[in-house]
Amino acid sequence: MLLAMTALPAVLLAYAALCWARPFGPCRRCKGTGKTTRFRKERPCPRCRGKRLRLRVGRRAHNAWRRAHEAGTR
Repeated sequence: MLLAMTALPAVLLAYAALCWARPFGPCRRCKGTGKTTRFRKERPCPRCRGKRLRLRVGRRAHNAWRRAHEAGTR
């Protein structure tokens, strides 16, 4: 139990550091290739628009929290 209680904050801290250092991660839909196959044709991935990277979930949550905080303290 003690191990689980110390592991969870460690994992969250590591993910927060990852979101700070590398806010963009590979697209999950195209697996970072930028292309998807649909009806036997290769097309740019609609999720990442062919850029191969997407903003991480943790960074997106941080940005939303920061915008709300700045809007409330003006």
